Amino acid sequence: MSTDKKLKWLPLESNPDVMNEYVHKLGMHNTWAYTDIWSLEPEILQFVPQPVKAVMILFPITDSHEKHSEEEAKRIQEVSPDVVFYKQTISNACGTIGLLHSIANNVDSIQIDDGPLKRLLEKTRNGTPLERAKLLEEDEELAEAHKSSALTGQTRPPTESDKVNTHFVCFIQKDGTLYELDGRKSSPINHGPCTDLLMDSSKIIKQFMERDPGSLQFTMIALAPKQND
Repeated sequence: MSTDKKLKWLPLESNPDVMNEYVHKLGMHNTWAYTDIWSLEPEILQFVPQPVKAVMILFPITDSHEKHSEEEAKRIQEVSPDVVFYKQTISNACGTIGLLHSIANNVDSIQIDDGPLKRLLEKTRNGTPLERAKLLEEDEELAEAHKSSALTGQTRPPTESDKVNTHFVCFIQKDGTLYELDGRKSSPINHGPCTDLLMDSSKIIKQFMERDPGSLQFTMIALAPKQND
C-alpha cells in the first residue's frame, strides 16, 4: 500500500436497507436492490426475486476458513478477463468492496446514473486489481458515503480497539462460470460452470458453513430486481 498510514473504515452493516441507501445515493438505479436470503433451502430460495445478479455473504474469519483459503490459493485456475476484481487495501472496507464487485460485474444489465459510482467504475474499469485499490483509497466521495452509511446501521459502530472478525465476499456469474470475489485474496476464485447463480453459489456457501458449523455469524444477501413495497 502506498500510503504511510493504513486507511481504516468503519465496517458496513450486513443490512440490505443500509446497503441500498448507500448505493442508490452513489448512483445505482433504484430498480435494483439488495435483499436478504433467509435460508439456503431450495423452497425458500425460490422466493428471492429474479434474476439474481450477485450474491454476498458475511461470514466469520476462523482458523478453518484461513486454512482452506491457503490450500485454495495453491490451485491453478483460469479467470475470465471480463471479471472486474478489486484488491482490498483499506481495512474494514470489505462491505464496500463486495458491493463494488456485485455492481461492476453487472454494468451491462444494471443502470448506473451519473454520479460518484459511475465515475469510479469508469476510472477503475481497465486497471489492475491493485491500481483499482489505489483509486479507491483516493476516492473521497466513496469514503464519505461509506462512513455515512456505516453510521446509519442498527448496531453500534465499532471503536478503533474493536477487532472485526467477519468478512464479506461476493459471488457473480461471468461467461457461464461461478466466481468468488474476495478482496483479501490475490485473484478471483473459479468455482466452475454456473447455470443458476443463486442455486450454484448456495452450494459454495454451504461449504463455508460446514467449515464452521458452530457459528451463527453468517448472513446472505442477493442483488436482484427491486420489489414493490
